Amino acid sequence: MSIEHVYIIAEAGVNHNGQRDMAFALVDAAADAGADAIKFQTFDANKLASQSAPKAAYQKKTTDTSENQLEMLRKLELPREWHFELQAYAKERNIIFLSTAFDADSLRFLDDMDMPLFKVPSGELTNGPLLWKFARTKKPLVLSTGMATLSEVEQGLAIVAHALNAEGVPSSMDEIWRGWSNTNWRNSLQGHVTVLHCTSQYPTPFSEVNLRGMDTLSSAFGLSVGYSDHTEGIVIPIAAVARGAKIIEKHFTLDRELPGPDHKASLEFDELKRMVLAIRALEQAMGDGSKAPQASEWDTRKSARQQVVAARAIKKDTLFTFEDLTTSRCGDGLPAMSLWDLIGKKARNSFSTGDLIRYE
Repeated sequence: MSIEHVYIIAEAGVNHNGQRDMAFALVDAAADAGADAIKFQTFDANKLASQSAPKAAYQKKTTDTSENQLEMLRKLELPREWHFELQAYAKERNIIFLSTAFDADSLRFLDDMDMPLFKVPSGELTNGPLLWKFARTKKPLVLSTGMATLSEVEQGLAIVAHALNAEGVPSSMDEIWRGWSNTNWRNSLQGHVTVLHCTSQYPTPFSEVNLRGMDTLSSAFGLSVGYSDHTEGIVIPIAAVARGAKIIEKHFTLDRELPGPDHKASLEFDELKRMVLAIRALEQAMGDGSKAPQASEWDTRKSARQQVVAARAIKKDTLFTFEDLTTSRCGDGLPAMSLWDLIGKKARNSFSTGDLIRYE
């Protein structure tokens, strides 16, 4: 199996805490760690959550318990004007600037910024109208599948296929499913969509990672797969690459002790850098899958393998027996496999114990 360059997204998300200097520092950290891209989140809090929206359990543990989800999100918006500044700065630092949209207006804004790709968050996989608009941009898509069933993933892919191929907005899910039955529409996802396995818990217990879920997604849809990680540490994303992930997304922060919903489940700079280095090393180690001696093995192969030698003194013209022959490392001569072929043949020379057996 050969692994091409794994695309590593350093997920800054909302870990800027609404502070401009911190957002720029996150760009520096991601670039210095060697990530391919840094990703933020773009949303209008008033459109994303209502006054009655509760916080997730993990958010209650890491943020002010007296505020609701809407109030929390208002503090974490990334102002529109910062986007252009951050994009320009990321270009200076030779790292790709990305952001995920959570509403249609934010998506239009990001599309006008000419994002190279769009990542659809897990929570929006079942938001058909918004997902359709993501796909309608015709930009490469990365679909995260946290919380989803396999059938929900298929539904999301069917919506994407419709947006890529149909003339206009669907009138119903029946229209989308009719399109999904078109082989050409399904094939249009190839090379355009990557599906990320994900568990939407922060942090995710190892027992709920289920990396074999990547295999299921790959087998079911024949698309490239990746992994969006919310576990503590770097072991799981590295394992995901070994299992075939083409994209890795990992939250990171400048300091895990900062207030905010995602800091606790994020890597700090040194950990992010170690993860990137480990993945790059693993890319080299995966190889092409062929089983053959490597260039560095040829010298060891010569010195480590045994050849046929005399186990005792042997007179010329006697017939070789098993008692006459053994093997030893000599660096030259008949390979050990030849010992069986020599039994019963006539010795053409006399040999002392330990002599290399030659039979020309």
